[in-house]
Amino acid sequence: MRDQLTTTPRTAPAVRTTLGDRVRQLRIAKGLTQTELAGERFSKEYVSQIERGKTRPTGETIEWLAARLGVDQSFLETGVSSSERERVESVIARAEAALESNSHQDAVDELAQLGRALESVAVPALQLRALLADSWGRMNLGEVREAIARLEAARQLAEAPTFSDVDRAEILYRLGVCRYKLSSISTAVALLSEALDLAERSGLPADRLRSNTLGWRSRCYRRQRDWEAAREDVERALELAEGLNDRRTVAHHYFQASLIAERTGHWVLARSYAERAKAQYEELADQANVGKLLNNLGGLNFQLGKPQEAIRHLKDAYRVLLDVGSEADAGYVVSSLAQVHLRTGEPKLAEEQARHALELLGDRVDVLDEIGNAQLVLGRSLLEQDRLDEADELFTAAEASFEQLSSISHRAAAWVAQGDLAVRRGDDRHAAHLYRRAAEALQDFRF
Repeated sequence: MRDQLTTTPRTAPAVRTTLGDRVRQLRIAKGLTQTELAGERFSKEYVSQIERGKTRPTGETIEWLAARLGVDQSFLETGVSSSERERVESVIARAEAALESNSHQDAVDELAQLGRALESVAVPALQLRALLADSWGRMNLGEVREAIARLEAARQLAEAPTFSDVDRAEILYRLGVCRYKLSSISTAVALLSEALDLAERSGLPADRLRSNTLGWRSRCYRRQRDWEAAREDVERALELAEGLNDRRTVAHHYFQASLIAERTGHWVLARSYAERAKAQYEELADQANVGKLLNNLGGLNFQLGKPQEAIRHLKDAYRVLLDVGSEADAGYVVSSLAQVHLRTGEPKLAEEQARHALELLGDRVDVLDEIGNAQLVLGRSLLEQDRLDEADELFTAAEASFEQLSSISHRAAAWVAQGDLAVRRGDDRHAAHLYRRAAEALQDFRF
């Protein structure tokens, strides 16, 4: 099992020494009296006051004492050598770089090397960076609850006056993203809105954080089917990102703008946004997001009546995502392929691909929407093969998956499928009940 980062910030352990303790221990180890350590520069009494913690020496004095005692100034001042601090900071920097390239497992593995070293360094700024990096990596690996535990630890740490409101807003933003991943959409909106307000009130530069927060809040509004609010947020997010010349964030927001246009039936506009996002990701050599965009372009081309072009995009997406080791995203693609084959009259092939999609998706709590979609496609492929009891089991499973999401339109899709099954069984009354239940919600469910 990997070593875990400490998830709860701690006060200084009982064994931690003060500066005065270290001066005394080092002086004795060198065989010096207080008078000998003081030399001609200080009095014996002044050294005694330092050792007893009665006075705090200046930086210049600490530097002089460190040289006399033969230790690193940083070690004398903090109990940690500058080389150890630099090692910890280097590990954190490598983890942050891994996150930038979507190498989430590498980031988590880097930070696991620290063990208790991070606590012993006792530099709050480094502890916060480590907690933020570890939480983001774990969230993207599907370990969302573990990520939240680290963010709550970061939230406690950031209450110290040495941190700014922007630091605290960053933590709220990441907590909001985690809650989105767990389908706690209302909670996510509240956290993201609080993060945005805090960042804007701080008076500090925070355009990147504001842009990211708006982009994720737009996703929440999209899940709540509040299309106008989703569109407004993503437009504001895009404007901020373009002002920063942040190509990666610009690409993320074009991606979201594409999804909003798709959900509102503007497929040509959605494809245009998706192609812009894909071009940006290709320039950045971000293959993981290129694969996701190819998946979306496949769906859009199918909606535009181009099934063969859709299949080509989806196969390319599957290859790219497997190459970068993103099995869950590859599962999304196989689920999309299953839908295409189901709608083009190939239920056996759709069944095979839907089952494969479910294997790739596993039981990750952050992909319940696609697990439910794959279960729905599998159920419909079984229905087309007159395997009614098996189809019933899959529709029930899909409804259970969708029930955990804050999306009534997804549940409506399951009710419509159950209604179609009831018709096939000759139970028209039950079918009519299910269709009525889904009628209003169904209008927002799309490919």
